[in-house]
Amino acid sequence: MATNKNLRFKTSRRFGMNIYGHPKALKRQPAETRQKKMSEYGMQLAEKQKVKALYNLLERQFYRYYDKARRMSGVVGENLLFLLETRLDNLVYRAGFARSIRQARQMVTHGLVLVDGKKVDIPSYPVRPGQVIVLKEAYRANEMFKQSFQQTKTFDLPYIEKSFDKWSATLVRTPLREELPYKDEVNETLIVELYSK
Repeated sequence: MATNKNLRFKTSRRFGMNIYGHPKALKRQPAETRQKKMSEYGMQLAEKQKVKALYNLLERQFYRYYDKARRMSGVVGENLLFLLETRLDNLVYRAGFARSIRQARQMVTHGLVLVDGKKVDIPSYPVRPGQVIVLKEAYRANEMFKQSFQQTKTFDLPYIEKSFDKWSATLVRTPLREELPYKDEVNETLIVELYSK
């Protein structure tokens, strides 16, 4: 299986946002950075690279989502973000079971989570509204998972309903564009323009 081996802190500094959720990702950011003037193509490419990094995807995977998004009704860029946001590994991260998208993907691959009571070990599994994600009972005593889900309680998002007693998270509905955690830091229109050339 191909993996994304980009340096996490360097990637976060490059885009000026905490891509991977690590608390120290931006601490080495220089006080002043020289802004290079970018071409239109450069801006479009950078935006694509940013969103790929947010979801820890490779180019072929990312393009498949774009291709699916453009075949759906509605706004192509928003469709793309909704498809990415409802991947199982991403929702495991958003729910707080994992501290990063990489850790979430590893948890799914190793079979640590259930969807509607059944083991799903495919990170790209598309979670549908109403489906419930649960951390397997055998792993709930793990201090790392306890701290991440029960204590840190990150990403309070209106489209994800959490039950801390049941160690579960439910995708209650498709997210709205303005509800996404990075709503002010991503311009998906640039990605659509790039692929439309």
